Amino acid sequence: MIRLRVNGTDRTFDGDPATPLLWYLRDELGLTGTKFGCGMALCGTCTVHLDGQPVRACILGVGNAEGKSVVTIEGLSPDGMHPVQQAWRALDVAQCGYCQSGQIMQAAALLQATPKPTDEQIDLAMAGNLCRCGTYLRIRAAIRTASQGGTK
Repeated sequence: MIRLRVNGTDRTFDGDPATPLLWYLRDELGLTGTKFGCGMALCGTCTVHLDGQPVRACILGVGNAEGKSVVTIEGLSPDGMHPVQQAWRALDVAQCGYCQSGQIMQAAALLQATPKPTDEQIDLAMAGNLCRCGTYLRIRAAIRTASQGGTK
């Protein structure tokens, strides 16, 4: 029995420890905000936080989350008021929106580690998250906005 904490709630998993965390979150827990992109940890669409660090849920086995805390887009801010989420909305970052939960989770981790990042730090931290719509300039602007105290 694998024990972990997901979005602040203690959970268990009684299956194959190699099962990707992504499928446990989506199929077992119904947390569908985390998306499947490439299945090889190359696009960042499936980014969640594991003990505060951004990880790719498509390749991380549930067993690797044993005893740890997982935060998904649903748990980042249940009311959607995390500064990154507010900046995303204020600057109309999303186009198709498919990659945006992974982008937001990566950006939130960046700002947790580096509250006032430079453009270069933003670009480096976000480089592993792909956006097929090409909203990279709006993503960077939203991260800057969130780092400067938000949209209020």
